[in-house]
Amino acid sequence: MQRRRLSTIVVVALVLLAGLFVVSQYPEIFVSAQNERDRTVTSEVESSSAAPAIFFFDNPYLVADVAEAANPATVYIQVKWKTQDQASRYYSRDPFSFFFDYFFWGIEPYQRPSERITQGSGFIIDESGIVLTNQHVVGNAGEGQEITVTVTSPQISGDFQARILGSDATLDLAVLQIEGAEGPFPTVPLGDSDKARQGEFVIAIGNPYGRQFDHTVTIGVLSAKGREIEIIDANGSSKTYKNLMQTDAAINSGNSGGPLLNIKGEVIGINAAVHAQAQGIGFAIPINVAKEVLQELIETGSVQRAWLGIEYLVITDDIQRYYRLPDKKGVIVAEVHDGTPAAEAGIRAGDVIRRINDTDILTKDDLANAISQHKPGDEVMLTIYRRGQTLMVLVTFGNKPAEYRD
Repeated sequence: MQRRRLSTIVVVALVLLAGLFVVSQYPEIFVSAQNERDRTVTSEVESSSAAPAIFFFDNPYLVADVAEAANPATVYIQVKWKTQDQASRYYSRDPFSFFFDYFFWGIEPYQRPSERITQGSGFIIDESGIVLTNQHVVGNAGEGQEITVTVTSPQISGDFQARILGSDATLDLAVLQIEGAEGPFPTVPLGDSDKARQGEFVIAIGNPYGRQFDHTVTIGVLSAKGREIEIIDANGSSKTYKNLMQTDAAINSGNSGGPLLNIKGEVIGINAAVHAQAQGIGFAIPINVAKEVLQELIETGSVQRAWLGIEYLVITDDIQRYYRLPDKKGVIVAEVHDGTPAAEAGIRAGDVIRRINDTDILTKDDLANAISQHKPGDEVMLTIYRRGQTLMVLVTFGNKPAEYRD
């Protein structure tokens, strides 16, 4: 009996001791579990916000570093027009004024033609003093304008005359050569706009509203790529700009021609326009567009474009009935200019172009895009529908004359 009681007491004592041990260890177990949960939550937060944390906290001066490196190569451009007639051409209703702010002239909309100074921005891309900017800032060579480029850098500083090496209104690009100073000039590296991603940080540098606010730095994101905008030019005709980059980095009149940089300090775009009816909607020309034609602009002064020498229309119901066409596939030739590749190949008004080589032509854009894929001198096969017959016509593209480019 006593042995049984003794056994019971021993068992109870052991249970109590075990319980006391567990209780004594519970706070440590609780803290360990809580710490593990905290580490898990912290890890999740850090992984979900890794990029912003790195951008803002690892180097809070990242934007300042980019601006400090790019500022010396970012220039102020002032253009004086020698004649009122020439100045009036650029002070008349601007192409972007229908949808956009007054094309970054640094003047107010509808200012009187007697004003003869325009201004903008640009950036140096070669140590010899080659500057890339917008064509609408400086115009074209031989138009009587006087261009002054202001460089502000520790090595070279001052106002210098510049001449236009090449320009293209369709792409809105111009290349200048600084004169009267020996290099090496400060430069800014060119990036790869094809690799730019929607949502990445971008930095704009320029001279909004002129020299008073030179080298203004703003930051935003790349809002979108591949934007297409249609504007009404000074003659009242429609003009389309394609493949533009959209950003919410603040850009204003005078920023035009300035660099849009990524956080590596590389130029990925050339600031060109801003939407007048909205906030945070600006547009830049992808730098890869400029890189494709840069050497051609420098060496030849212009961009050569394939040309047929025709005027053409979409096929409407009325046109289909008038010409008794079986369908509305293709575009119809409205006019063939004398002495052009189309005229030499025997193309006539009323012909319907349905294919270029292996590319089907359904709209005006299809034809324009197909032609843009070729260069002067390229030979192509056109599939033509003419009065119930399908013809194959061999054409050699010419170089589009300057008067037909704008």
